[in-house]
Amino acid sequence: MTERPHAQFAMTAQYVPLVFPPELLARLRRSVEIDPALVAHDFTDPRMRAALARTEVLITGWGCPRLDAAVLDAAPHLRAVLHAAGSVKGFTTPELWQRGILVSSAAAANALPVAEYTLAMILLAGKDAFAFRDLLRARRTFPCGGIVPGIGNYGRRVGIVGASRIGRRLIELLRPHDLAASLADPYVDQAEAARLGVPLLPLDDLLSSSDIVTLHAPQTPETRHLLGARELALMPTGSVLINTARGALVDHDALIAELRTGRLSAVLDVTDPEPLPADSPLFDLPNAFVTPHLAGSQGNEVARLGLTVVEEAERLSAGDGLLYAVDQADLERAA
Repeated sequence: MTERPHAQFAMTAQYVPLVFPPELLARLRRSVEIDPALVAHDFTDPRMRAALARTEVLITGWGCPRLDAAVLDAAPHLRAVLHAAGSVKGFTTPELWQRGILVSSAAAANALPVAEYTLAMILLAGKDAFAFRDLLRARRTFPCGGIVPGIGNYGRRVGIVGASRIGRRLIELLRPHDLAASLADPYVDQAEAARLGVPLLPLDDLLSSSDIVTLHAPQTPETRHLLGARELALMPTGSVLINTARGALVDHDALIAELRTGRLSAVLDVTDPEPLPADSPLFDLPNAFVTPHLAGSQGNEVARLGLTVVEEAERLSAGDGLLYAVDQADLERAA
């Protein structure tokens, strides 16, 4: 590679100044030669074809077109793809890996806000904050000074499903709190769970012994409806399900049936389908708290993704290894 390799943005153009604000863009341009005004959203555009002919590094993000054989043929000097977002599944192809092109992702940076959101929801759910907010709104008064039984976060049992980047970051964030965390993940053994500092349980045991269950597993054919009617029935009465992973991990018909009984509550940042149809009962059920896919990087948080890519570009230009390289073998069980 040259000292300052030729780079090309490939993402939805409106995201570039958000992910790479001026100070980050200036830092990026010290490592790579890149034109921020030229952003690829369609590789068949003649201007893009000309740019690809000299591109050594692609800076990708949300909205990046698929990197198929035709695109790669047009980019004979491409050596690395640095993704300023999470999953690379949507645009990578087998040809990319077959040609030995390096791929890096900011998924680790994107894990932090999701873990933070989840922690916030765990603590709020432990206080039953959403139900009491609605109660206060309805009554317009509430006796203050008394002790409310049945709530609180001291010793609250939190079951984490999936030791993904987000699941692991959540485990770290939970440590300062007096919560009892456990983990279910078929790819984790007892020794690794011990290193993470949490007991490893079979999924059924985790569901039946947790006050709060939070999902952090990837969406794969094996995890579709990971929680169906049988699994939801295992959760104790009064427990809470949090899903910030993928909506398809939960059978929504079964969940709605449970919510209608009032036995469980749910905090859902992802749904199936997404977005929900306007007539979905989840909008009106008092024990369902639904947010519009907010947990991942939003607002000023997306600059953290850009920072990750800038640091990777600096390593690449210096001839150092990438810190967040993606292994194709891990993709099948990654988010």
